[in-house]
Amino acid sequence: MRKVRTEALSFPEVEPDQPLAVAAGQRWQVLCGDGGQYRIGVYSPEVAGLDEVAELEQHDCPEFFILLSGRVTLVLADGQGDVQEVALRPECPLLVSAPHSGYCPDGPFTGRALVVERDAFSTEYRDLREW
Repeated sequence: MRKVRTEALSFPEVEPDQPLAVAAGQRWQVLCGDGGQYRIGVYSPEVAGLDEVAELEQHDCPEFFILLSGRVTLVLADGQGDVQEVALRPECPLLVSAPHSGYCPDGPFTGRALVVERDAFSTEYRDLREW
């Protein structure tokens, strides 16, 4: 297990009123945010199935997910040793508070989800089997 603390102003400076560049082949890219409030990023898992998910993360606050493109399946742990796979669907937001990770069923980095989270929070990472 490891713990990480994300501090406020945890996003890049961007030019307002201009398109933001989303990089290909990145698991997590923070795009922008509002200091002390929220940050927004794009999540694109580098693995293609549950059997490749090694660890889950849990924040001390919920995260908002919505599918942007392709297919992304979230892996959620219930704290009792059971894991649920939730396929994100277009125009169907999901608020996640459980330990989680994800995969792209069509291959690494083939799906993208928009994520909104707080600008400052703590995260605990554990092996999938430890949840």
